[in-house]
Amino acid sequence: MSCLLHIDTATDVCSVALTNDGEVVCERVSDGSQPQHAALLAPYVEEMLSMADSHAMPLDGVAVSMGPGSYTGLRIGVSTAKGVCYARKVNLIAVPTLEMLCVPVLLERDDLPDDALLCPMIDARRMEVYTCLYNRALGEVQPTQALVVDANTLANVADEHPVYIFGGGAAKCADVIAHPNVHFIDGIRPLARHMMPLAERRIAQGRIEDTAYFEPYYLKDFVAIKSKPLF
Repeated sequence: MSCLLHIDTATDVCSVALTNDGEVVCERVSDGSQPQHAALLAPYVEEMLSMADSHAMPLDGVAVSMGPGSYTGLRIGVSTAKGVCYARKVNLIAVPTLEMLCVPVLLERDDLPDDALLCPMIDARRMEVYTCLYNRALGEVQPTQALVVDANTLANVADEHPVYIFGGGAAKCADVIAHPNVHFIDGIRPLARHMMPLAERRIAQGRIEDTAYFEPYYLKDFVAIKSKPLF
């Protein structure tokens, strides 16, 4: 086990947590009503580092939610994580955002069938989502993709397995996907605390990122939108 700082800014929620020996020591989470990462992240991180220092818990690494998600949010989160890694001379651990979303479902739902597939979704605007399919062991069944949702979305896999959809992009699907084997789980949002088991596993596997060259997983290229003229 390690003392880790966890940072997630992939969606509208800004979340930071400090864990030590598998326990959450402290966390801060924004309300997600609007993106405030640039204003909130630095104070959150400073509070976590002060907590670690005051309790004599030497930091072993920084885990960061790597995407997919908001282009701007990911840039802010990864840049901050890199800064802490350089300043503290610790390792950088990257955790896929969609995989992190599965953790609370696996922890809180003990009624999932053995053959259930987990389908976390991140809102990508309009009827598009970032999504992936995992089995209950978090093995990837279908790779991460940007998907435009329609009535036939997931129909092929739902014919064979119960599929559980959750996350910020799930709400837009509830009125579109009506397959009897597709189920929706409410209230699942990305929280930095849920990165802990995934980060610890990556450390044990030696999956440490090159701090200098690591880039977030944007999935889609950033497209700048020109502002409309005021007059």
